[in-house]
Amino acid sequence: MAPIRIVGWHDAAVRISTGAVRVIASTTTGAGWLAVSRAVLEEGAAAAYDQQPTRELALVTLVVEEPASDDPIVAELGDPDWLAWMHDNFVGHGKVPELGDADSYALRLFDYGRAGRDQIAWVVDRLRTDPECRSATVTTFQPLTDTAYIPCISMLDFWLPAGRLELVVYAHSLDFGKKAYGNLVELARLQEHVAAAIDAPPGRLIVHAKSAHVYEPELAQVAELTGADGRA
Repeated sequence: MAPIRIVGWHDAAVRISTGAVRVIASTTTGAGWLAVSRAVLEEGAAAAYDQQPTRELALVTLVVEEPASDDPIVAELGDPDWLAWMHDNFVGHGKVPELGDADSYALRLFDYGRAGRDQIAWVVDRLRTDPECRSATVTTFQPLTDTAYIPCISMLDFWLPAGRLELVVYAHSLDFGKKAYGNLVELARLQEHVAAAIDAPPGRLIVHAKSAHVYEPELAQVAELTGADGRA
């Protein structure tokens, strides 16, 4: 991730505080990634993840109005290797060595429990049958086998308010210093896939993150990238 600042990206992002919850609204995927990253540095507190020091902003909701898997900001600033790694996680039906050989997101979504259950096909069928459905909800969590690794993204909820396919996601943690932009791109890609399958335009991508964080080694780089003021 090169330390390049995109002038004007923050004009498309708005921060709203509601009690302890931060709502960050952005027009695009990349603008949302940078806005949350900046908020983590400027408003976050010292914390730790797996005994590694982080800067953390708790209870963040990111609302992306026009999500896209080919976001130009992510394409310019994201690390190609991390983007490729995350893409493999979402399309490769296998284990992820870097995560202790945990099942990939692709396995969890398209072959849940390695039992042939395609959860995304189920979502498509459910929304085709009932466009008013409020429970086209799937999980990546496999509690019988996820004893050491808990997937960062654990719930995906699809619905069609006003005829546009929205995707609402819950994540216990997202690493905005290295990988979150890859998560956002792949979630947008999955949203595009479902939208095309039910012949509906994609709507908003809404991500609820309990912990949005940046690991200590990436703090200075993220500060330079976003122009953050604070304790980085």
